[in-house]
This record gives sequence, C-alpha cells and structure tokens, in this order.
Amino acid sequence: MRRRERTAVPTVTPTLSQRLAAEFIATGGLLAAVVGSGIMGESLAGGNVAIALLANTLATAAALVALILTFGPISGAHMNPVVTLVAVLEKQLATRDGVSYLTVQVLGGIAGVWLAHLMFDRPILMTSEHVRSGTPQLVSEVVATFGLVCTILGTAKHRPTAIPFAVGAYIAAAYWFTASTSFANPAVTIARTLTNTFAGIRPVDAPGFIAAQLVGAMLALTTYRWLYRSHVS
Repeated sequence: MRRRERTAVPTVTPTLSQRLAAEFIATGGLLAAVVGSGIMGESLAGGNVAIALLANTLATAAALVALILTFGPISGAHMNPVVTLVAVLEKQLATRDGVSYLTVQVLGGIAGVWLAHLMFDRPILMTSEHVRSGTPQLVSEVVATFGLVCTILGTAKHRPTAIPFAVGAYIAAAYWFTASTSFANPAVTIARTLTNTFAGIRPVDAPGFIAAQLVGAMLALTTYRWLYRSHVS
C-alpha cells in the first residue's frame, strides 16, 4: 500500500493591512476588557474597591492571553506602542510599519473604550476625572513597563510560545504590586483618559504616565541587551 505523501502547507506572510487590522482589533479588545470589567467589577463590588480591582485584574490578564494567542501570529499582537518601539529598535519591524502600528493601536484603544461604554449603557464620549498623579504613580509606571518589556524580550528569546501566558501573568501581578495598577502602555493610557469610570485617568495625568512608560521601556531594552550581550551569536 502506497504511503500518502504529506504536502507542506505554504507559509503566508500577512500583509501590512492585515497586520494593522489585527493590531486595531486586538488593542480595541484589550481596552474593552479593561474598561468593561472595571465598570462591571465596580457595579457588583458594593463599594469594595479591592474586589473591583480583582475583577478588573483577572479580566484584563485573561483577555491579554486570549488576544495574544489569537492575533500574535498575524501582527505580533503588540497592542502597545512601547512594545512596537522596542521591535523597531531591535530591527524586528520597519520604522514605517512601526508608525502605522502606533497609529492603529491608539485608534483601536479609543474604539475599545467607546465599545465598553456602549455595552454598559454609558455616554460614549467622556473625559476622565480620575486623579492619578504624583511620584509614586510615575515610578510605578517606570517599574511596570520595565518589567513588561523584560518579560516579553526574555520570553521571546527562550520560550516564545509562552509569551501570552507570561504577559498575562506579569500584568496580573503588576496590577497589585504597583501604585498605578500598571498601565504600562501609552495607547491604553490615552484611551483611558476618555472614560470617567473605574479604569480612567485624567488627561492632565496622561503625559507623565507616557513619559514614565517610555523611560521604563528604554531601561528594559538597555538591560536586556547588556544581560544577553555574551549570548548573542
């Protein structure tokens, strides 16, 4: 009996438009999860902020795992301008493509916030009044972003298939060990200025968060390059 020959499945490289669509949808899904779970958690917690934060944490971490598994094979599922910036600096992504990624991440995040408002019957257009200012918050964002980027770079080098779970686990932990509840993402920060709900941040506080996130990302990249310098082939 003749053995059936296996036909190799050709690898198809996603087009830029497909990758941008994936980044838009994934970042929108992340913000819908962050904001929606914040609204749901706060409404069910009966004033217990710890329970509301726990609900927000679990939903966000679970959404990250699912979104990275789903959209990672298409665009890398960055969902985060600092992750995209690091990919550009590491020459894993062309600069022009990186700019396009950044744009759709911000737009997708805003769309995700508006979708959450629509699902929970809130006004679609809002501006946050949630104060998140001060040195502890900014230091927290440096730490949160440093840890996130280190997690992604280190896991990508040694266990790339574990990235979705490593990122979800790190963000779940960072929600609780940082004073800022670990935004660690400029697109998330911008989008959350547009929701006056549990997950919001005042627009005036956002630039400081974004600056701290950029500092954390660059410190992480510098540290990663130094740690792995002798291991580069």
